Amino acid sequence: MKRWLAAALTVCLLVGVTGCNTMRGLGEDIEEGGEAVQRASD
Repeated sequence: MKRWLAAALTVCLLVGVTGCNTMRGLGEDIEEGGEAVQRASD
């Protein structure tokens, strides 16, 4: 389970970093990644 979660976080981080053009976008991507982790843990 921990490997799956780590893999999911890595993918979210990579998508977030490559998909944002501004610091605001980076903050939104990080927030969305955190929300995804919370949903996955429920």
